[in-house]
Amino acid sequence: MDERRLELTETDGAGNVIATYLSSPTDSGQICRIDIVDSLQAFASSIAGLLSSRAVLSSVGVGDATASPTAALLLSILQESAGRVATIIFADRFGTALEPECKMYRLLADVLNDFAFVLDCLSPAFPKPIRVVILSFSSVLRALCGVAAGSAKASLSAHFARWGNLGELNAKDSSQETVISLMGMMAGSVVVSWVTSPMATWTTLIFLLAVHLETNRRAVRAVSMRTLNRQRATLVYHHLKRGHVPTPEEVSKQERIFEWDGILRDATDVIVGHCLVGTSIAVPSRFGAPSGKRSMQVNSQWLSDISKIRGQRYLLTLQDRSPRPQAFIILHKQAVTADILTGWWHALAMARECTQLKSNTRSTEDDLDEAMLVLLARTATESARLMQTYKSELGKAGWDLDTNALETRSSRRISMATP
Repeated sequence: MDERRLELTETDGAGNVIATYLSSPTDSGQICRIDIVDSLQAFASSIAGLLSSRAVLSSVGVGDATASPTAALLLSILQESAGRVATIIFADRFGTALEPECKMYRLLADVLNDFAFVLDCLSPAFPKPIRVVILSFSSVLRALCGVAAGSAKASLSAHFARWGNLGELNAKDSSQETVISLMGMMAGSVVVSWVTSPMATWTTLIFLLAVHLETNRRAVRAVSMRTLNRQRATLVYHHLKRGHVPTPEEVSKQERIFEWDGILRDATDVIVGHCLVGTSIAVPSRFGAPSGKRSMQVNSQWLSDISKIRGQRYLLTLQDRSPRPQAFIILHKQAVTADILTGWWHALAMARECTQLKSNTRSTEDDLDEAMLVLLARTATESARLMQTYKSELGKAGWDLDTNALETRSSRRISMATP
């Protein structure tokens, strides 16, 4: 008899694991058992939502003889108005970043939603004027949750729809969530009947929210995105510098869910600078007034060197007067994803070199400026060579080098007229 353990994994059309069949030797021979892991987040969220809804009803005057329907209606209008205004502002400010950072915004949506539940449950303890403010802020958080969750879910669905079955995937996902939410409401009707005291309510709510957030955190951590956003591009860069081409699964285990936008980290995970992608050519002059004019002169020279001589489609300039270098990537009109990725790697290399240069030399300011120009040219060549060497291997490893996930804000592009 073969004593080896056999494991078979069954997946659906989107590549999701449906079941795992495990063959284990026993005294009576081999038996197969099925391990199926279901998400509990929608179930826990449904019950927590019922508890918060009960608190909201108490806040608007259910059971209070002095409350009026008109006051409740006006409160509803105020909440809806605040939520819609917040939606417009949030979409305008963060709309570009929702797809590149879909994992972060997916979990952030749940954090905002759960915080709204907490505010709803807190509202009955405050006087009516303060209660209105709390409930309005709660509505704002739910509106932000709706925008972030909807956009992030669309990106994640597109990621999982590997066979062009996006419509089918969304339909099945909605059906599954509806069934789980229905089960949660049925269980929640029992919970709200039995859990009535403040202590029991808060204990149950905190437990449900903890389950909700933890299951969502694990779900987000399990996703291995194939696009290269800023954080993943940084991790891939450090792997490539060691001669290793990482897979999306390897990088997924290293990346943070929440990361500051534009942070540059070295191979030891230490912050060495900050970078803005797709800025106006005038932006660097506004960072560091004493060196603003010289910075613009360097930009013009570097633009001429890079665009005309080296044929690259981006311009990198640095402000190194602050403790951590501030990098600016100015993009050419014809820049594609590979060019932007090369520019990001260039900024990483320059931030590291600039930090080491400032700590290891006591030269004058003019000498530092000259050394910086030399470093800019050398690191530009190294970054371009890195892209040229590993571009095909990155594609074979599963990375999507066609989708631009490095620009998280509305960016500017430049073009140069040739004489």
